[in-house]
Amino acid sequence: MILLLGASGYVGQAFERELKLRGAPFRSVSRSEVDYTRFDSLRRLLNETKPAFLVNAAGYTGKPNVDACETARADTLQGNTLFPLTLAHACAVANVPWGHVSSGCIYAGAWVTENGVRREEKDLTRPEVRRLIETNPNSLAGFVETDEPNFSFRRPPCSFYSGTKALAEESLIGASQAYVWRLRIPFDEIDNARNYLTKVQRYSKVYDNFNSLSHRGDFVRACLDLWERRAPFGTYNVTNPGFVTTRQVVEQIEKRLKLDRKFEFWASDEEFYKVAAKTPRSNCVMDVSKLLATGVKIRPVGEALEHSLQHWVPET
Repeated sequence: MILLLGASGYVGQAFERELKLRGAPFRSVSRSEVDYTRFDSLRRLLNETKPAFLVNAAGYTGKPNVDACETARADTLQGNTLFPLTLAHACAVANVPWGHVSSGCIYAGAWVTENGVRREEKDLTRPEVRRLIETNPNSLAGFVETDEPNFSFRRPPCSFYSGTKALAEESLIGASQAYVWRLRIPFDEIDNARNYLTKVQRYSKVYDNFNSLSHRGDFVRACLDLWERRAPFGTYNVTNPGFVTTRQVVEQIEKRLKLDRKFEFWASDEEFYKVAAKTPRSNCVMDVSKLLATGVKIRPVGEALEHSLQHWVPET
């Protein structure tokens, strides 16, 4: 039996749906039923249920976005850093293997190779960098699991949300029988306030950058496949292979959905952060070679985007 925490959340709902499709025995546990953030309650739950595996999709993201985490710092720290540590301790004591939904938002930028020299580039929107990537897409490489987070408390500036996610990963190093699954900007075909494609459609202006993305269904399938294959425990970037710019996403939305609106873009980072955002945003590209090497299959990001927009289900 698989124990699922955080089933009411955006990603947790997808885990619950996929587990049902697989016919896998599982139990979703809500905090109203059991306050699993308390070690004693969690330990008792594990002793009673004796799960073969545990999925943690619980966390604090803030509503409507990560700006809210800047003022709800105690809740953000508790949900994203302290609770995963409590969970790691309880699972170790109970000898329960588990998986934790982390975030790719602990990185900014990508690796760029120019004239044979490889460097970390945090701002992919710089005109000379953008020209290089557009001329030679192979000049850009994503961050791998062993790269040090560069959008964190240790390497500011960062958002408080990203800082807590990076801190949790640092604290979980060496955790036994644990997967750390890095999610990045979730989307799918279902209109939802948490869906990246919904957000882009509703922004008054759009912020252009380069990013890796995670189709929500593809993400949870890949995570569960890692467990079913008994892939080595550890950290995995779980994004759809490749990267896209926001302009490319907008072009696909315009082509597929034919909305009655004209998209406008922020003229610069300065304008975006002055008007629309309270805290720095992570924009990054991630490498999924480690995931693919296990035999887990996941669609390229362009294919996943196209399929989602072809089968778009508007909010009713």
